[in-house]
Amino acid sequence: MIQSISLKRILPRCIYALRTAAVVLGTGVGAALVIGMMGAPVRGASIQHGTLDLVAETAWISPGKSFAIGLHFKMDPGWHIYWKNPGDSGEPPRVTWQLPQGITAGEIEWPAPQRMMTSTIMNFVYDGEVLLIVPMRAAETFTAMNSPVHLDASVRVLICSPQMCVPSKAQLSLSLPVKNQPQAADPNATALFSASRARLPKLVPAGWQFSWTDRKDSLVLRARTSGTIPTGSSPAYFFPMEDSPVDYSAKQDYAPTAAGFQITLRKSNQTNAPLTRLRGVLVLADGQAYLLDVRAGSPAARRTGS
Repeated sequence: MIQSISLKRILPRCIYALRTAAVVLGTGVGAALVIGMMGAPVRGASIQHGTLDLVAETAWISPGKSFAIGLHFKMDPGWHIYWKNPGDSGEPPRVTWQLPQGITAGEIEWPAPQRMMTSTIMNFVYDGEVLLIVPMRAAETFTAMNSPVHLDASVRVLICSPQMCVPSKAQLSLSLPVKNQPQAADPNATALFSASRARLPKLVPAGWQFSWTDRKDSLVLRARTSGTIPTGSSPAYFFPMEDSPVDYSAKQDYAPTAAGFQITLRKSNQTNAPLTRLRGVLVLADGQAYLLDVRAGSPAARRTGS
């Protein structure tokens, strides 16, 4: 079940919205302020820069069961939105839910992003099409006096091209029936959710071990793998989380080792805080992505989500 809202362009000019004044000054380019407006829900709407749909994976809600809702972004060619850690500039989509009592929403599940280098700025983005999955659960005691129930979402999103950015707000609403019977998948959404889940970072394979060394101006991430890994022009890339002191725009040096491989990451000069853990997403040449959370002195990546 899908309802759509257009992403509205408000003013004709904006550059990347940089998160700190130091980064803004470093680009040597002035920034224009653009203010987004709340759009009215429009089914099947499409405008110049893209659309945002609220999508349910299941055909109804069952008390005591988990289900998933997706924020389905479609961007026009040349436009993009941002990952959980946007990189040197930008902001990730943010959602505030208004849900019936007894239904709770989890955190957004973020597919592995793409790199986008502009001048000296590195961003981590999604272009084309992406589904951001939000897990939800209905309490065992959940009942609805009136069915269907409404799941409402207020979404803030920054959609950008290399020349401008457009911050927008969207108010989305999705109606789902409530049934005391096993859930059934919505056939119109099955392929969409499957494709998104295939892009989600996974736990590291059993037997793989990770460690890192803190040098004066760099971090060396080492991997011991239980077999060969895919090779290519870009064998592996590490997308750091925001609390990782990595220079996003610096080149990552990959080198094979007898036990696996290592990646040298240049440290950012924006922080001098002691590093106790290195968190991020490692993407290999075949597109497989893995969650890493490696604490100082730990010989292995913790097999937990980041």
